[in-house]
Amino acid sequence: MQLDFAVEAIEAVEITGPKAIEGAALMSPYVWKHGARCCILLRVVPPPGATPTSTGAIWYGESDDGLHFHLTDAPVIAPGRDLDVGGCEDPTLVQLEDRALVYYTGVDAGGATGQLLVCEGPDVEHLVKTEIALASTQSQGNTKEASIDCTLTDGWRLFYEYARNEASLVGLAIGPGPTGPWTEKPQPFAPRDKHWDSWHLSTGPLLTSHKDAPVMFYNGATHDARWRIGWVAFDAEYRTVVDRCVEPLIAPPPRPDRAAADIAFAASLISSPKSPQSILYYSCGDAWLERAHIRRFRH
Repeated sequence: MQLDFAVEAIEAVEITGPKAIEGAALMSPYVWKHGARCCILLRVVPPPGATPTSTGAIWYGESDDGLHFHLTDAPVIAPGRDLDVGGCEDPTLVQLEDRALVYYTGVDAGGATGQLLVCEGPDVEHLVKTEIALASTQSQGNTKEASIDCTLTDGWRLFYEYARNEASLVGLAIGPGPTGPWTEKPQPFAPRDKHWDSWHLSTGPLLTSHKDAPVMFYNGATHDARWRIGWVAFDAEYRTVVDRCVEPLIAPPPRPDRAAADIAFAASLISSPKSPQSILYYSCGDAWLERAHIRRFRH
């Protein structure tokens, strides 16, 4: 039986908040449901010329409809120590019974390299930075963009992006708990020659409503970094790829402003085990946000 997905509608996501976010670029929208409300962790990148300079901070906001979010008065994760003094990016929430974990990318003082960090607290508005979650190595630089799941029988899986030989790639590590310790495993899937994802890959949100066939909505690009969103399906323990899209599911819309980056980049997903429909949140042009209503099919 073959798997497929279709985009049924695309909507613009609106962000409001304090004056500090005016003119900022909006990226990496991690959205989840909390009761009847939608919550968001969002990377906000200061406009050119702002001081102090950084690659961004992570803000928290809420929404009644999942389309119009209002941010709180200050970021919940901000640059402030050696590991993330250059910026805080790419939030991923792991909600546990007694606490919240947020994985994020900490960028160094020069803004050139980063690595995967984690903070925790009773909720996302009261987080404390704790440790390096997965350090960069000589063979895997710029670890970032966490996607995490607990499998049915064999523990936790941490997917992450890393850099090697001028390419972004997807790595996989396993661990006994949501903070590891992590043991690196072979690359879960690779770029495909002569395809839209022929050079760069990056992690995206996981659809786990069918635990026997989890799906990642990943990000892929050509050598010149024209990013698109696709999907890849695994077996229940993420050991084998069982299906993968041929064409991208989502591409950025045409823009009259050619200076805008040619990028669509998936960040989070809201789904229900009882529904074939999901809502995918993503950024476009490294500047604004959209969401797509997606339907799952089996042929």
